[in-house]
Amino acid sequence: MRLLPLTAILSIVSLSFCAQKDAASPTPTPTPVVTTPSTPSTPSVTDTAKKLVWSDEFDKGTRPDTTKWAYNIGTGQGGWGNNEMEYYTSDSTNARIENGNLVIEARKESKGGKNYTSARMLTQGKNTWTYGRFEIRAKLPKGLGTWPAIWMLGDNIDKVGWPTCGEIDIMEEVGKVPNEINWSAHSKMLNWPLGTQKTYKTTVAGVTDDFHVYKLNWTKDFMQFYVDDTLYYTVPNDGRGTDYYPFVAPQFLILNFAVGGNMAGFVVDDSIFPARMEVDYVRVYQ
Repeated sequence: MRLLPLTAILSIVSLSFCAQKDAASPTPTPTPVVTTPSTPSTPSVTDTAKKLVWSDEFDKGTRPDTTKWAYNIGTGQGGWGNNEMEYYTSDSTNARIENGNLVIEARKESKGGKNYTSARMLTQGKNTWTYGRFEIRAKLPKGLGTWPAIWMLGDNIDKVGWPTCGEIDIMEEVGKVPNEINWSAHSKMLNWPLGTQKTYKTTVAGVTDDFHVYKLNWTKDFMQFYVDDTLYYTVPNDGRGTDYYPFVAPQFLILNFAVGGNMAGFVVDDSIFPARMEVDYVRVYQ
């Protein structure tokens, strides 16, 4: 989920996404490592030794657990830096638990000057992690104008701003290009406003029809992005420091469903609403 530099994104829950600091012109960067999709062999001993340290199975009650999740509320400045077209709420119509799944539902309704509502949930102020394996089993919405995302931001964002804090996009998909999954990593010197971000996209069949596991394997040396057990993309730490690989410090997790915006476009099929992103579980292993 992209953020614009030089934009202060404010919410009524006092969560702030700070503006990008002026960055020097980037030096030439090595070509990102695109991993030919394949079913990995048996995981290493180190990987299997990881223990479940945090999870939400969404199997209790009717509302998300507020000891684990906070909400961004409102429109943010500049549509959360992405010119998004929705108003985010914490209402049960937009975020709830049904049949053992988290439902983030976008609706065609007017609120706060916007014509759509949805939800953006995050663990900021609740839980952060440095390194680990992150598994999110989800079913994505379909339809023109949808933009679901599973992503992470550096916990130091309020001090250093975006993109210096670092952003890890575990999954993004937009309805105008159905079933195309996008993975990205943004840093001070490698980010989308500069056109230097580490990024890859490819078609993964059935993501709007069935549940799939979106997986990040994050270490100090690399990040690997999977769907189910297929490895699609690797971002290495090439040793040039935290301006290029800030992913050596805590990050928090975000689940959101935007309507329209820079990546999704500004043509929305109103006949699809209400539309939902469903999440079976979120699990973190270290």
